[in-house]
Amino acid sequence: MPNIPSAAKRIRSDAKKRAKNQAVISELKSMGKKLTQLAAEPEKAKAFAATLVSRYDRAVTSGVIPRGRADRKKSRIATFLAKIKK
Repeated sequence: MPNIPSAAKRIRSDAKKRAKNQAVISELKSMGKKLTQLAAEPEKAKAFAATLVSRYDRAVTSGVIPRGRADRKKSRIATFLAKIKK
């Protein structure tokens, strides 16, 4: 239990940030799973992938995930799209 008011506020604000970050990460994971389900329809998958890449960029900008992780995920999305095009 914090003794200083600023420490108590820090705990509250950290809890809010954690909830927001977890929501964003959960959304990214769900969208990734949905992309794999769209493998049968390459055109829809391509459009959905563009949205997913944009969401990864937004997550990096807001500090939810590191730049390297987003780059790796985007690279894997591009590889996935290249495979389903064939």
